[in-house]
Order: sequence, then structure tokens, then C-alpha cells
Amino acid sequence: MVGMKRWRAFGACVVVVVLVPAGGSARGLGGSPVALVTAEGENQLLAVSLPGGKVLRRVQVARDPKTVAAGPTGPAVVVSPGSGTVTLLAWRSLRTLAVLRGFRSPQIAVITPEGGWAYVTDSATGDLSVIRLSSGRIVGRTFVGSGAHHLAVSPDGRRTWVALGERATTIVMLDTANARKPRVIGRFHPATPAHDLVFAPDGHTVWVSSASTAYVSVVSSTSHRSLAEVPAGPAPQHIAFGARGHVFITSGYGSAIELVDAGTRKVLRRVHVAYGGFNVATAGDIVATSSLFNGTISEFTAPRSRAGWRKRSPRQRATSPSPSGEGPRSRRS
Repeated sequence: MVGMKRWRAFGACVVVVVLVPAGGSARGLGGSPVALVTAEGENQLLAVSLPGGKVLRRVQVARDPKTVAAGPTGPAVVVSPGSGTVTLLAWRSLRTLAVLRGFRSPQIAVITPEGGWAYVTDSATGDLSVIRLSSGRIVGRTFVGSGAHHLAVSPDGRRTWVALGERATTIVMLDTANARKPRVIGRFHPATPAHDLVFAPDGHTVWVSSASTAYVSVVSSTSHRSLAEVPAGPAPQHIAFGARGHVFITSGYGSAIELVDAGTRKVLRRVHVAYGGFNVATAGDIVATSSLFNGTISEFTAPRSRAGWRKRSPRQRATSPSPSGEGPRSRRS
């Protein structure tokens, strides 16, 4: 990567980084690139400007906030498994719009590509819940299977894959052409237990990280057959697509992030990050990881060419990054 910054975030643990563009509603948070970070130990969500790492806002949320999803417009969705709660926050003010209960162990939220809906997995009930963001209401639930955890939505929003567990031996496929009424259309068993998964921007493949092996599988989105294996650090890994045909793969136990060419699937660079840096988020050329173990946030600027990544000086008391004009892409352990 070209340039790196590293900070120690507030609270006992920063669990996930979401990158949000500076344009549009982000101007209400200071007119600069903004990152949202959950501080699990403090039951807070932080909004941080980039560069510079200034904390623009911090808000209290339901107990045990572990993940957050946000798009370029519309509410941010904070998921709190320990309190069985999903909280919707207004973008400009981070004012609480709705606190949704009735979950047993919500895990991951994903906002649909057009921004109108959020899907939330619940590992205890096995449900995929559908939230209409305009009304802040749960409008449906579809049973996918016990352990429902990581999920990925195709770029056109018509397909969604859900991994059943953090060491998933089953991936469930849904037809989400009607966003309000997801419909299970099949299941398959990956070659190795799966953890994270994300559709490629063209929708033709899904990149699936391993819960047990040091590689990421590139899987056909139609045949579900493995097309390639990309070397990675110790499992589990997390994946995020960025700009310029780049893919970023983290290994928290390997203290590393890899820059991969999405077309050739070759590893171009490998950079050290804080131990426990599982989570990764991108927006444009900005990339960030967060450590589950010590709250360290690492920010990178991805290369515009194949030049190496240049380090910058670390900064204190801040959080993560994001540029203008690009929607967020984020992954969480």
C-alpha cells in the first residue's frame, strides 16, 4: 500500500471498521472522509475523520456493539449480539432512529446495493431478517439455518449467500430479487469450512475465506465450483474489494494484509498489521483494518500503480478512514 497510519482506538476493543464517503450526508459529520467504528467495551459508535483521526462524534448504543454497516446515504446499522439488538442511526447526526429487538443473537448486517434494505443474520434463530431502512421496521424473516453468520449480497442484489457458522460447512443461497421476501433456492458444501464471503464486483465469482486453511477460494457464483485458490495467512481471513481491481485479504493471526490482483488472483504485496487485525474495510483507495485484540486501527492508501506501500508516521487517539465518491465495503470477524 502507499502510506500507512496506525492508531490505538478508544475502549477495550474496536471490532469493525466501516468506511463512508465524504460526500452527501457525511458532510454533517464534518465534510471530510469519515469512518465508523464500534467500541465494544464502551458500548459506543465512533465517527472519525480522515486523514488526521479526529473523533467527530461518539454515541451510546445498545450493549455489545460488534458490527456496523453503512452506505453512502441512509442509516447506519449497528448490531449488538449480546443484547439481541439492532440499532439504526441517522447519518448526519448519528441520532437513534430505531432500536430493533426480538433477535436472539444477531451477527452481521449488510445493506443492499440500492440502499433501501438491510439483511441481518441471527445465529441462534437461524433467520435472515429484512429491515426496511426508510421505516426502520423489520418487515420479514426467512429461515436459512442454525448458525447463520457472514453473508454476501451480489452487486445486482438478486442473490445472497449466507454461511452457517464461523466454520461453515454449509452455504445457503437465496433469491433476493424481491428484497422484502428472500427465498432459499439451494445449499452447497464448500471444500473447506468457510468463514467470510464476498461477491466480486462483476458478480461472477464469490471469494470465500477459510476457517482452517491458509488460502481463500474463488468460487463460481453459478456452479459453486472452486476456480482458484489465493494464498493467504493463517485462518480465518477476511476479504474486501477495493478500487482498481484490487482485493484485500487480512489474516489476524498472521498480522498481515495482502493486496491481490482480482483478475490474475496473484498476491502483489503483503504488509504487517497489528496482531488480531482481522477486519478490513475499503472505500476507493482507502483501506483500514482493526485489531480485535488491542483496538489498533491501521489505515492505508492503496497504490495507483504497482509501487510499494510507503509507511507514514503513526498518529495517536484516532480510528479509521474513507474517501469521497465510493460506497463502503467492509468485513468483520
